[in-house]
Amino acid sequence: MSVDLGSEWMKIALVKPGVPMEIVLNKESRRKTPVAVCLKENERLFGDSALGVAVKNPKVVYRFLQSILGKTADNPQVAQYQKHFPEHQLQRDEKRGTVFFKFSEELQYTPEELLGMILNYSRGLAQDFAEQPIKDAVITVPAYFNQAERRAVLQAAHIAGLKVLQLINDNTAVALNYGVFRRKDINSTAQNILFYDMGSGSTTATIVTYQTVKTKESGTHPQLQIRGVGFDRTLGGFEMELRLRDHLAKLFNEQKKSKKDVRENLRAMAKLLKEAQRLKTVLSANAEHMAQIEGLMDDIDFKAKVTRSEFEALCEDLFDRVPGPVKEALAAAEMSMDEIEQVILVGGSTRVPKVQDVLLKAVGKEELSKNINADEAATMGAVYQAAALSKAFKVKPFLVRDAAVFPIQVEFSRETEEEDGIKTMKHNKRILFQRMAPYPQRKVITFNRYMDDFVFYINYGDLSFLNEQDLKVFGSQNLTMVKLSGVGSSFKKHSDAESKGIKAHFNMDESGVLILDRVSNLVLDFKTDAEKPEEKSDAEKAEETEADKKSKPQKKSKISEDITVELEVNDVLDPSTEDMEVLQDLTDRDLEKQEREKTLNSLEAFIFETQDKMYQDEYLAVVTEEEKEQITGKLSEASNWMDEEGYTAGTKELKEKLSELKKLCKAMFFRVEERKKWPDRLAALDSMLNHSSIFLKSVRLIPEGDQIFTEVELKTLERVINETMTWKNETIAEQEKLFPTEKPVLLSKDIEAKRSFLDREVNYLLNKAKFAKPKPKDKAKDKNTTSTENSKANSTANSTEDAEKVIPPKTEEVKPAEEPPTADEKEETILELNPAENTDTGNSQSTTHLDISVDAKSFQN
Repeated sequence: MSVDLGSEWMKIALVKPGVPMEIVLNKESRRKTPVAVCLKENERLFGDSALGVAVKNPKVVYRFLQSILGKTADNPQVAQYQKHFPEHQLQRDEKRGTVFFKFSEELQYTPEELLGMILNYSRGLAQDFAEQPIKDAVITVPAYFNQAERRAVLQAAHIAGLKVLQLINDNTAVALNYGVFRRKDINSTAQNILFYDMGSGSTTATIVTYQTVKTKESGTHPQLQIRGVGFDRTLGGFEMELRLRDHLAKLFNEQKKSKKDVRENLRAMAKLLKEAQRLKTVLSANAEHMAQIEGLMDDIDFKAKVTRSEFEALCEDLFDRVPGPVKEALAAAEMSMDEIEQVILVGGSTRVPKVQDVLLKAVGKEELSKNINADEAATMGAVYQAAALSKAFKVKPFLVRDAAVFPIQVEFSRETEEEDGIKTMKHNKRILFQRMAPYPQRKVITFNRYMDDFVFYINYGDLSFLNEQDLKVFGSQNLTMVKLSGVGSSFKKHSDAESKGIKAHFNMDESGVLILDRVSNLVLDFKTDAEKPEEKSDAEKAEETEADKKSKPQKKSKISEDITVELEVNDVLDPSTEDMEVLQDLTDRDLEKQEREKTLNSLEAFIFETQDKMYQDEYLAVVTEEEKEQITGKLSEASNWMDEEGYTAGTKELKEKLSELKKLCKAMFFRVEERKKWPDRLAALDSMLNHSSIFLKSVRLIPEGDQIFTEVELKTLERVINETMTWKNETIAEQEKLFPTEKPVLLSKDIEAKRSFLDREVNYLLNKAKFAKPKPKDKAKDKNTTSTENSKANSTANSTEDAEKVIPPKTEEVKPAEEPPTADEKEETILELNPAENTDTGNSQSTTHLDISVDAKSFQN
């Protein structure tokens, strides 16, 4: 599955055998689901159900969690979130320095836990849609997410029990989706495209280069390369909606219908936000619209006209920021707009007309392209990547070279001695990943001058391209302190060896997460046991001259010895495993609730449906009066119990009640189902008997010299036909003596078993005929004879086409110069077809089952 995890909405897609790529519909049959969770005392609600509660009780609904993931309590975005959602209690986590939501004195939740709940819900939607379990997922994240934010999403996915194949940047997922469906248009000439994505919470501009490249492993394939990325973390549709909400609140206060300030009423403000969201969408297509809410506050209705020009005036400074990400992307890619072939709009907020007007003017193009699904492109690109990464599917390769938006470097200090003998500490920096460096990629940093334990730091590089506000939001620029121990002892162990330095192996994986794989001391040893010279006699030693010794090269052996590594995180600590136990309890409670509801519904349906069946003729025909009274009495008793006690009963009690009723009705249901199946099953058996008899009669007419079947095989088929006919007649006769209320002796499964066995016997002979080699012909025969035989064969083939997919024995032209096939060769052909069978018994079954209909005409041919 893939989850396009936006700030306000998530879209889910899946790939499964027979379903290449498909958007998952939620329980409301919608293609997108709000990223929202509602926490009540005894239950959790998600998506649209949670949003429904948000209007009535906003305190218990948590939304827009993306903006505070991986953030410390002093981050400006945390303060901004608190301003937007004053109904929540955000408190500092003293252990991690991050924040958590205080739900009650006993319960508190981190943003990762809440997002984990939502991701777990997304998996449930996908599993219901796929009708099978799902664990593997590709999840989208904004391209500007730093290391702490990416780790926070991975933690949330871990809480949800998802195996993350990759965190893919949402802009990269869009670019992949665009490229996959335009594969034929991509060639060796580079094409540069700019994707402008304005969503609910943020805006990203991405420059992508498409072209075909040749690889050593698998030949020539299309490739996309992320060349430049620019972003604005807070420019999006949600900020526009908040301004509209505040404008509507101002209009309501000006109407003076209430002495209270509507802005102090959380429930009223939640209603106004919902109306502002609707209003923004409508004003994208209309010059003006009437906002109206029934019972906004104190049973007072609200109604006011809002024009598009008023809306644009409210958001004027936001529209001024629209070109910013484009300029940043061009600067990062070191390109000009003249090199960009087209600008493609992505994200729901690009539908605002003013956004398009400002952007079009900024890029200087004739038009903005809309040739991609603005809402679902990232979801579909991510699910294509999920299929490519999964071992269960094979997709056409499309190479992806993503880029690290933020540079990362290694820093360390070392004591150096100046010419005057004074020792000083020198601080060194080595770039690990440049800005826009492609990943996944492995890097090795070598420390040459350390002979003992030391410390180095992994930090972000030059972030001067970020403005002051972005730097504050970015958080800690220090990632990790790495303490190495065992360096000195490693050198002492190999004191006679040549050191190649302490090597630190880094990996920026497919998710854009930096990992320190290992640190090792690489030495070249000249004295390994493998290279020790053999013992020589005194005479041999005397013959060996000094020149010979010098001319022989000395062999070296590489030895890599791991160094102990201790990491100290300097940005944001991951949540502890203890913090996740409460969430598991909640998940278990949800599953228990779902299981109970499912059982309750099943019991209700069974009682209702079975009561209705007790009035139907096909059921009344198979039950005695005593059985009928017993079943109807128990159903009535269960129905009364449901009305009085059933709705408070536990899952176990409900299951026991349902099991009791099913057991009571089992014999009745069985008799009805058997009688329904008899006609079709018996008709199929009669047809098989008829075809088998005709087939047997036809093959017995084949002349002895051309016969390819053994007498044992034909007699076996004859015996099976006769035994099946006898069984059918005797069983039907026995069944006719029984009352419909008695247990039947004619069973549908037995009828099918008899038909299948007979079918296998016939198919074995048909397959033997199909693959059998032709009989050897006398070489003395003239060409006219051969030609006549070929004509007969062609006539046979033509007449076979009129039959219903019947495959007679193949006849190949026999060339005079060829030696006739031996008996061993013929036997070998049959054994290859049926390797596990003994053809002499006649009871063998073909390993290849062909669905072949047989009729009299084809066998006569």
